[in-house]
Amino acid sequence: MSEFDPAAMIERFRNRAEAVKTRGLPPVEGPERARFKEQAQLDFMDYAILGDADAQVIDGILTLKIDLRPSETSSEQ
Repeated sequence: MSEFDPAAMIERFRNRAEAVKTRGLPPVEGPERARFKEQAQLDFMDYAILGDADAQVIDGILTLKIDLRPSETSSEQ
Protein backbone atom coordinates (compact mmCIF):
# COMPACT_ATOMS: atom_id res chain seq x y z
CA MET A 1 0.00 0.00 0.00
CA SER A 2 1.33 3.44 -0.91
CA GLU A 3 1.77 6.23 1.61
CA PHE A 4 -1.30 8.34 2.39
CA ASP A 5 -1.34 11.63 0.46
CA PRO A 6 -3.61 14.22 2.12
CA ALA A 7 -3.39 16.56 -0.89
CA ALA A 8 -4.64 13.77 -3.17
CA MET A 9 -7.52 13.12 -0.75
CA ILE A 10 -8.50 16.80 -0.85
CA GLU A 11 -8.38 16.72 -4.66
CA ARG A 12 -10.72 13.69 -4.67
CA PHE A 13 -13.21 15.66 -2.56
CA ARG A 14 -12.99 18.58 -5.00
CA ASN A 15 -13.69 16.17 -7.86
CA ARG A 16 -16.65 14.68 -5.99
CA ALA A 17 -18.11 18.12 -5.37
CA GLU A 18 -17.87 18.92 -9.07
CA ALA A 19 -19.43 15.56 -9.99
CA VAL A 20 -22.39 16.17 -7.67
CA LYS A 21 -22.80 19.70 -9.03
CA THR A 22 -22.92 18.57 -12.65
CA ARG A 23 -24.86 15.31 -12.42
CA GLY A 24 -28.41 15.26 -13.67
CA LEU A 25 -31.55 14.30 -11.81
CA PRO A 26 -32.88 10.80 -12.33
CA PRO A 27 -36.35 10.42 -13.84
CA VAL A 28 -38.21 10.43 -10.53
CA GLU A 29 -41.24 12.46 -9.54
CA GLY A 30 -42.73 14.08 -6.46
CA PRO A 31 -41.27 13.51 -3.01
CA GLU A 32 -38.49 11.23 -4.29
CA ARG A 33 -37.27 13.98 -6.61
CA ALA A 34 -37.28 16.51 -3.77
CA ARG A 35 -35.34 14.10 -1.52
CA PHE A 36 -32.80 13.43 -4.28
CA LYS A 37 -32.25 17.18 -4.85
CA GLU A 38 -31.89 17.81 -1.12
CA GLN A 39 -29.36 15.01 -0.75
CA ALA A 40 -27.40 16.28 -3.76
CA GLN A 41 -27.22 19.75 -2.19
CA LEU A 42 -25.97 18.29 1.09
CA ASP A 43 -23.44 16.08 -0.72
CA PHE A 44 -22.14 19.05 -2.70
CA MET A 45 -21.79 21.19 0.43
CA ASP A 46 -19.96 18.44 2.35
CA TYR A 47 -17.59 17.62 -0.52
CA ALA A 48 -16.94 21.29 -1.26
CA ILE A 49 -16.13 22.04 2.38
CA LEU A 50 -13.71 19.13 2.57
CA GLY A 51 -12.29 20.12 -0.82
CA ASP A 52 -11.37 23.52 0.66
CA ALA A 53 -9.60 21.99 3.66
CA ASP A 54 -5.95 22.36 4.48
CA ALA A 55 -4.86 18.80 5.34
CA GLN A 56 -1.81 17.78 7.36
CA VAL A 57 -0.62 14.51 8.84
CA ILE A 58 1.41 15.12 11.97
CA ASP A 59 2.59 12.19 14.07
CA GLY A 60 0.10 9.93 12.30
CA ILE A 61 -2.90 12.19 12.97
CA LEU A 62 -4.81 13.64 10.02
CA THR A 63 -5.87 17.20 10.73
CA LEU A 64 -8.22 19.11 8.45
CA LYS A 65 -8.29 22.87 8.87
CA ILE A 66 -11.41 24.46 7.37
CA ASP A 67 -12.15 28.17 7.66
CA LEU A 68 -15.93 28.53 7.97
CA ARG A 69 -15.86 32.27 8.64
CA PRO A 70 -17.68 34.47 6.13
CA SER A 71 -15.34 35.95 3.55
CA GLU A 72 -14.41 39.62 3.78
CA THR A 73 -16.15 40.44 0.50
CA SER A 74 -19.53 39.04 1.60
CA SER A 75 -19.60 41.23 4.72
CA GLU A 76 -18.86 44.37 2.69
CA GLN A 77 -21.87 43.97 0.38
